[in-house]
Amino acid sequence: MNRLYALLLALAFAVSALAQEGTTPADNNGRITGRIIDSVSHLPLEYATISLFKQKAAKPSGGAMTGNKGSFNIDGLTSGTYTLTVEIIGYGTRTIGPFVLDSKKPLLSLGDIPVGKKATDLQAVTVTAPRGLVENKLDKMVYNVEKDVTSLGGVATDVLKKVPMVSVDVDGNVDIMGNGNILFLINGRPSSIFGNNLADALQTIPASQIKSIEVITSPGAKYDAEGTGGIINIILKDNKLNGINGNLSVTGGSRLQNGSFNLNAKHGNFGMNAFFSGNAQLPSTTQNSSTRLSYDSAGNKVNSLTQDGSSRFLRNGFESGLGFEWTPDKRNTLSANIGYDNFGNHNQGSYQQDELRFTPPSTTAYYDLPSLVRSTSQFRAHSLDWSLRYKKTYAVEDKELDISFDGSEGRNHSSYIQSQSQPSGDSTFAGLQGNNTGQDHEANVRLDFVQPFGDKVRLETGGRVQIRQITSNSPVYAYDAASGGYPYDSSQSNALTYNRHVYAGYASLSFPVFNFLDVKGGLRFERTETDAGFSKAPNTTIPGYNTFAPSIILSHSFAGEQTLKLGYTRRIQRPDYRSLNPYVNASDPKNLTRGNPFLQPEIADNFDLTYSKSFDKGSAINVVLFYRRSSNDIQPFIQYYPSFTLGDSVYTDVSVSTPMNVGAENNTGANIFGSVPLGKKLNLRSNISVFNRYITTGSLGGNAINSFNYRINLNASYQVSSTFILEFFGNFNSARNEIQGRYPSFYSYNLAARKQFWNKKASIALTATNPFGYYVDQATALRGSDFTLNGLRRVPYQSFGLNFTYKFGHLEFKKDKEESNQQAAPPDTL
Repeated sequence: MNRLYALLLALAFAVSALAQEGTTPADNNGRITGRIIDSVSHLPLEYATISLFKQKAAKPSGGAMTGNKGSFNIDGLTSGTYTLTVEIIGYGTRTIGPFVLDSKKPLLSLGDIPVGKKATDLQAVTVTAPRGLVENKLDKMVYNVEKDVTSLGGVATDVLKKVPMVSVDVDGNVDIMGNGNILFLINGRPSSIFGNNLADALQTIPASQIKSIEVITSPGAKYDAEGTGGIINIILKDNKLNGINGNLSVTGGSRLQNGSFNLNAKHGNFGMNAFFSGNAQLPSTTQNSSTRLSYDSAGNKVNSLTQDGSSRFLRNGFESGLGFEWTPDKRNTLSANIGYDNFGNHNQGSYQQDELRFTPPSTTAYYDLPSLVRSTSQFRAHSLDWSLRYKKTYAVEDKELDISFDGSEGRNHSSYIQSQSQPSGDSTFAGLQGNNTGQDHEANVRLDFVQPFGDKVRLETGGRVQIRQITSNSPVYAYDAASGGYPYDSSQSNALTYNRHVYAGYASLSFPVFNFLDVKGGLRFERTETDAGFSKAPNTTIPGYNTFAPSIILSHSFAGEQTLKLGYTRRIQRPDYRSLNPYVNASDPKNLTRGNPFLQPEIADNFDLTYSKSFDKGSAINVVLFYRRSSNDIQPFIQYYPSFTLGDSVYTDVSVSTPMNVGAENNTGANIFGSVPLGKKLNLRSNISVFNRYITTGSLGGNAINSFNYRINLNASYQVSSTFILEFFGNFNSARNEIQGRYPSFYSYNLAARKQFWNKKASIALTATNPFGYYVDQATALRGSDFTLNGLRRVPYQSFGLNFTYKFGHLEFKKDKEESNQQAAPPDTL
């Protein structure tokens, strides 16, 4: 692996050297200065954003932000024709120019630039909600969490419920337009914390720590092909402005508690940031009941199993991180980050169980075994993530080289104990104890290069190597009635090693067609090689496979801020090591689970047609029509066994859940997101998703499944004053139908109020989730060829919280003299 790193690093620097070969020095002494003032009061305006565009360029060539005197300067400019735009919250956008800089006139003072106020507060970008809450970009939708009031005091799971096209159920499972196979990233990079328990991982990230969430439903060739549902990228807060500043957020609540601290420091070309956050879900009790009826081939009932009880659950964790960014000159940037996560949960419960057996056609039970089942389980995961990145830009606009190394070291431990006794709790007659220790190592090397050809044609190319190594050891101890102890049980114990390498390369080209269409098309190739050793299947061989993932986006912009996009991408869902491991988990002796080493990767073809429009006064609409087809669709499949042999033990009347490749899944539907201000204070937002799911069962047999699904949410905010706001958020997901039945619907609603004070540096927010109902009922109805299973979970979901947030520190803006003393980097031009 070390040789591989060295080879890729040498290749990266070779590419960089070739890109610079033949460059000639050019003048870079141009400088523009000015001052931004209010058009009425003529007072200076601070925090105004200045962007400088070279003629015919789509991206700015430079920029600045005004200080408390309203002044700015931009230096290091080459000769050319420029225009300048001024943007500031609450004011209209002002454009100045064109004007020319050359060797004869390298310095230009624009003097005072007056800017007038406007009635609405919109950013000068294409947005789909007031105040820039949601941005619709070419290949993704961005949800700006910093502008969301009701998410204060919550965690990443609470934020995701409000993101367009995303749905979250009561257990924290996430899907995008009906597909739960999602690649989760943090700051654009993978993390092993998502590989252990996604719901727990998302609960460790406070909303106050998140800057934005990107939803990428049609990822281009540059992105990893993993995740048939798409990509969700969680962007954490940082700060690139000079000064020392940060924020503190603390939430106390009846069910959830969390806090976070962020500190940023930047001076000149060097900046650092650090953060620490922690969270806890206080103990709560969930009520559980289920009835499973089993039948023979003639349809006669042969077994009945009822379970009724409760479980007490709690969760806690923390995360921390440290990073730096060094820009020795305007063309080169080196950055690094390191983070540590620690989270886990504990669950303890018991239930009364009654098993009846029948001899058909008699409906009178000949066997009745009531019992008390007690169980305790706990899980704890640790993860160390690191990254090192070098980025080089060139005088040629949009040309850049990006090299990064990142990795993750994860360790986790879980354990459980289960016992079965008489209903009174005496005379234990069966039980199991087990624990698991595992390690997860992942390393990635990436190289990306962008070469523009003219103003609107861009070639992107690069590659990635991913190396992942997992080891796990799971000894099991079965209860021995004779001794009353738990001796080691080799037949149920398990160990595994899992090594997976993914080698990827891609090329992507962006170009216009007759000034009518913007086209971005690409092809990604990934080679997957897996070597696994399972103690229960020592000779298992998992063949390698190649994946070609094409993608294309066609976009056209109309007058009136309208955009129409058509996107296509092919994605892959590789089965993970848990799904492949044939080990049988018997922690619940009546409901066993096991993996399937013969699983094939799931392949999806995704099509999206998107229309978006922004209206005057802040209204907006975004409509997505989509079609998703997944072949070799991976789903859990339950089978009933009158008797099941596992080593020296025989389990009677059990159900066994195994992941299987079903024939195919087809989802066709639409997602509509809209926002409309009603007057100056009230704003309404809504997201509606409807789709039809059609599943063919393939080799599993049985009829195809056809079902209609829908989700809807509503968000209303009322700005009582400039420092006081009220919000309501409600959400409903319909029941979900899979190949063996129906999974439950889900609803939630939130109320929030926030008051800002201390010149808006501090705020207090009150939040309430489902304040008028303590439980959320989750009813499940499943059916197989010889069984029915009906269950009900009553999940405590009501919570009340109080959040305090404080922003501290200040931003520094360099004086003209300081700027002029900085040494500008020599440009690299072709």
